[in-house]
Amino acid sequence: MHPEAPSDEPPQRLSWSGMTHVGRVRKNNEDAFLALTYNDREVRYLGKTGEAGFEQGDFVFAVSDGMGGANAGEFASRIAVERLTRLMPRIYRLAAQNLSGGVCDALEEIFHHVHAELCKLGRSYAECSGMGATLSLAAFSPGWMHFGHVGDSRIYYLPATGGMRQITHDHSYVGWLRRQGQLNEREARVHPRKNVLNQALGAGHQIVTPQFGSVGCEPGDRFLLCTDGVIDGLWDSRLEEFATQPCDQPKAFRIVEAAVAESGRDNSTALLVEFPG
Repeated sequence: MHPEAPSDEPPQRLSWSGMTHVGRVRKNNEDAFLALTYNDREVRYLGKTGEAGFEQGDFVFAVSDGMGGANAGEFASRIAVERLTRLMPRIYRLAAQNLSGGVCDALEEIFHHVHAELCKLGRSYAECSGMGATLSLAAFSPGWMHFGHVGDSRIYYLPATGGMRQITHDHSYVGWLRRQGQLNEREARVHPRKNVLNQALGAGHQIVTPQFGSVGCEPGDRFLLCTDGVIDGLWDSRLEEFATQPCDQPKAFRIVEAAVAESGRDNSTALLVEFPG
């Protein structure tokens, strides 16, 4: 994706909310989400909700959906998000130098590092055989959102000017059909192969080609990260409505609760990042 130039006065603060729910069918939650602030020296975990500025560092938010037998999927998603923390200070140094290409290269290194680790565990331990995870990550520095993605979790961009667009590709046959214009949203949601991935971290895949890109950030912009359990429950139009309309609870909480109420067949996780208008 080609970067879009940030505004002359990029937003100086952001707010976020994040929630994960096991759903109404499954016994364990194989989803995980991550909210961090970091600089060139340290990484700090953030709570489920908050607001902060860029004075002390940048931010990263990520969602991951694990897969595998027994508890392997739960373990895989946790590994995917935890391994990010060790490598984020390098991202900060590159972003501080306005090296967008360098940031995407560093994100690529992170994704391949996690992929290699999950593959190694899958080969080494019988209970981890086939273990894998999706990963959708958004790193925020003043004026920019750099992202990396593999799998069928999603990142949506909701610009201040209105509308919503999915900026990540679903790494599945159904996702490819939709990008080719051969399926609409309704047809994709009921397709018998909608949950079959052709790319994920680990999961026995020899090679992965994650998607990377950058988006310039303006005041009033929003970004929604979510796993496929949310998408199974809510149409894009409902996601846009919940992400933009004021409510009396954190918006990510409302999105997940609505998705579980509508479907609940899978774990559901959402992270919403907002820049004040």
